[in-house]
Amino acid sequence: MADTIKIEDIEERVVLVGVSEQDGDDADDSLSELAELVKTAGATVVGTLIQRREKIHPGTYVGTGKVAEIAELVESTGATGIVCDDELSPAQQKNLETYLDTKIMDRTLVILDIFASRATTSEGKIQVELAQLKYRLSRLSGLGKSMSRLGGGIGTRGPGEKKLEVDRRLINDRIAQLRRELKEVQKHRDITRAKREKNKVPVVAIVGYTNAGKSTLLNHLTEADVLEEDKLFATLDPTTRILALDGKQQVLLTDTVGFIRKLPHHLIEAFKSTLEEAKYADIIFHVVDASNMQREKQMFITYQTLDDLGVKDKKFVTLFNKQDARTDSEPLHDFRADYTLNISAAKDMGLDEVKSLLEEILRENKIYIERIIPYDKAGVIQLIRKQGELVSEEYVADGIQIKAYVPMEVYGRLD
Repeated sequence: MADTIKIEDIEERVVLVGVSEQDGDDADDSLSELAELVKTAGATVVGTLIQRREKIHPGTYVGTGKVAEIAELVESTGATGIVCDDELSPAQQKNLETYLDTKIMDRTLVILDIFASRATTSEGKIQVELAQLKYRLSRLSGLGKSMSRLGGGIGTRGPGEKKLEVDRRLINDRIAQLRRELKEVQKHRDITRAKREKNKVPVVAIVGYTNAGKSTLLNHLTEADVLEEDKLFATLDPTTRILALDGKQQVLLTDTVGFIRKLPHHLIEAFKSTLEEAKYADIIFHVVDASNMQREKQMFITYQTLDDLGVKDKKFVTLFNKQDARTDSEPLHDFRADYTLNISAAKDMGLDEVKSLLEEILRENKIYIERIIPYDKAGVIQLIRKQGELVSEEYVADGIQIKAYVPMEVYGRLD
């Protein structure tokens, strides 16, 4: 690995290229987001170009006429490569490389590169490498020249640091090995999930667009000490922490990887077990960056991804975060949510309301009781603490006088 040049050791200068297929689409916004992705990956954007055409060209992405203009832009800016805003087919990548004689990348490669730098747990590293290898397997013939040109930069982390002359059979063998390892990790996740269900501890999954403030919310509610950065995909590996509510009930909060437009299918497939934490949760906290003028589009993408994962029949709480950073006064709505709250997790604004609302939701399927529990049945008090909400308890002559909210299964054991 001594001959490997890390991305920090070179100056990657790229031109961004996108295609707008119809009037009124979000090509400009998508390219702005791609610029943030490229910045997060450690490169510098030196130029942008959007081609307006009816549909993406199957051979060159932008059409042969536009390729010459891209070549001029690359030369005039001193760019070391271009990044296309969609996932390129092997043919598109090979043709662009032939015409432009420069490094060709796409949005998928950039996102995979960021994920490779963010993964810290063994599961995360397995998932990322699996996604990278699947992506590169279909591009072996086209990537060799491109990836060897600079010796480093975007797309060279993880398995990309190895020589791409590795044959298809070896890559397939590695993919098979990673799948076996991931299956073992998934078994452990399934066991952990089964234990949660057995213990009847409510689970809240925190979802949302990348950089919406999910990790900040988790930190400020539970002191989880998860990395917080104003970057896309600042955290990758899911974190679960216990949140103790005022009524002494405990819930599990699980942070999930952020969503983004055009999220690579390789990642969705590789991270399916992680993303499905939302599928098995009792309540969904949908965190939205209220200060982002693209919030409506970001909400749509989040719901679209959740639908693809089969997340349904859940209580949705949309938290319009970053209220302190808003520059507009437009009303905020989410008609798919059961509840909405305005918060600023970084400023601890509205978090008491979040916890109060959570208690209210958890009470919806519980029965309120006031009764005296005989001392010889005092063990049921611990069950109430664990699965319900013990509002108050007082020791009297006949036993323990309680006020509590209990689930039906516990209520049946009180007689």
